[in-house]
Amino acid sequence: MRQILVRSEHCLGCKSCELACAVAHSTSKTLFEAIAEPKAPQKRIFVESNGGLNFPLQCRQCLDAPCVHACMSGAMQYDLKTGLIQVDEQTCVGCMMCVMVCPFGVIAEIPATHRVAKCDRCQALDYDPACISACPTKALEFVEVREFAHSGRQTFLDQMKGVN
Repeated sequence: MRQILVRSEHCLGCKSCELACAVAHSTSKTLFEAIAEPKAPQKRIFVESNGGLNFPLQCRQCLDAPCVHACMSGAMQYDLKTGLIQVDEQTCVGCMMCVMVCPFGVIAEIPATHRVAKCDRCQALDYDPACISACPTKALEFVEVREFAHSGRQTFLDQMKGVN
């Protein structure tokens, strides 16, 4: 299964991924119309910064997901077909238990409905995450974990070539 993985050293903190995510989850699917929608679109990725490091965070699709275990209404479900954790907004009762137990802080309240939203890997876009294509520096990658790890090892080796 492919994961959204981050090369933090490439992240500028521009938040293009956040904007693309919100637009992808809007009713209109266009930036100019999304801005005027009565129910503001909710981003599902969060770029955090500590001054020296920028890091985009989104749902990590945990294997033993605390959010699924904590969800009293059953709105947080592990989808056997896709292997992803999805939230059924209609079933969500807005208790925010999932928000409290998420170790990454990436489940957000939708203010207009008092329900929750989390990364769904852009299910409506046929699982082609909008954040990936929006990143100008390619800090975000949607790849197999093995491929990402191999690429990281290659980068390390390339850097070692320059060391005397």
